[in-house]
Amino acid sequence: MHLLAEKTVYLHRPAREVFAYVSNMEKFGEWFPGVISIESLNTLPHGQLGKEYLETVFVPLRGRQKITLQVREVRGHQFFATEGRFPPLLPRMEITLDETAANACELTWRIFSRNSNPVVRYLLLPLARRVMDKRATLGVAALKGWMEGAGTAHS
Repeated sequence: MHLLAEKTVYLHRPAREVFAYVSNMEKFGEWFPGVISIESLNTLPHGQLGKEYLETVFVPLRGRQKITLQVREVRGHQFFATEGRFPPLLPRMEITLDETAANACELTWRIFSRNSNPVVRYLLLPLARRVMDKRATLGVAALKGWMEGAGTAHS
């Protein structure tokens, strides 16, 4: 896998509460730029292995694109990963939460490409890195504002 972007943010909220919010991918568009909409494709609970979503995103040079996402890995309330069926990028998003105090945690957001093709690696991934790094910076800042703001994020 090839790392495209990684951002860390400190949140003044319990890790369990943050996990409940970020593992509900229907809320992803509330805080992450470029996401137009996202909806559940099955009835599994949010944050459970096998949960699927249909995400509509804005992709530079391609416009609106639909991506099917699936929750691929969950470890307690500390780790959450999704993988998208979106060739040629084949994205994998990971969110790690570390409790730093009773009501605070550190969240690290990462996005990878699972494509190992050399042409993709050298031609597409540099552009994807620039786009995702900007979006990740804005996204974690928006998440912090959302989680520490009026308290409506957890409803």
